[in-house]
Amino acid sequence: MFQQRQNEVEKLLSENIEFRRLYNKHQELDKQVHEAEIGLHPMEDLALVQLKKEKLWAKDRLAHILDHPQ
Repeated sequence: MFQQRQNEVEKLLSENIEFRRLYNKHQELDKQVHEAEIGLHPMEDLALVQLKKEKLWAKDRLAHILDHPQ
């Protein structure tokens, strides 16, 4: 995620608590979605859709922070 902006991501991870929290949340959601999709931890379709929406929201918020540093 955000490979082309890795330096900015690393800086924000060390300096911005909200960014770090969202980044970790996104990583955890990504893991859960992947495990559900490969059948390691199956779940109902509706629950998987909800996880994907939450993951997308976190990614959008991370992108917003990257684009609008304080």
